[in-house]
Amino acid sequence: MTEEQRQCIERIQRIEGERVYLRRMTESDTDKIVRWRNMPHVVEHFIYRTEVTHEDHEKWLVEQVETGRVEQFIIVMRENDREIGSQYFSHIDPINYSAEFGIFIGEKDALGQGFGTEVLHLALRYAFEEMKLHEVTLRVLEDNERAIRLYESCGFKICSELSREELLDGSRKRIVFMKKGKD
Repeated sequence: MTEEQRQCIERIQRIEGERVYLRRMTESDTDKIVRWRNMPHVVEHFIYRTEVTHEDHEKWLVEQVETGRVEQFIIVMRENDREIGSQYFSHIDPINYSAEFGIFIGEKDALGQGFGTEVLHLALRYAFEEMKLHEVTLRVLEDNERAIRLYESCGFKICSELSREELLDGSRKRIVFMKKGKD
């Protein structure tokens, strides 16, 4: 991570949107992250489906977040300060100015209300304007058609040469790789 990127991280603690805001995840968020990450409606869209423990998340914090390899936020509804999920950038590459986007809405009743769309727009603005990234990538399961349509509507393109199949829950699932460059 470059010094400029590190200063940006230290400076920006909250990203404001119209209906949601993103605040930096802290160690005190461990219980909710573990609960959300293990919910069936979240797990079914993840490539890594093993149960996440408190120890796993604490290791993630130390090895990934605290080292700057990952930036992770909590998604909060503005109207009532209700925390509903998490957005993160992983595989942050300071040499190639790229990172991988990820999101999950943990609170089931918050699904399908457009929060994910707003978070994606906020995250992309942050990635390109504040983190100074040149490219954002993501991985999504091919059967998550709703997410793929959203990503395409925001300018992501499928990189078919990188897509692959993996055995998940006893069946082969295709993983689609997508990327978006800075406009």
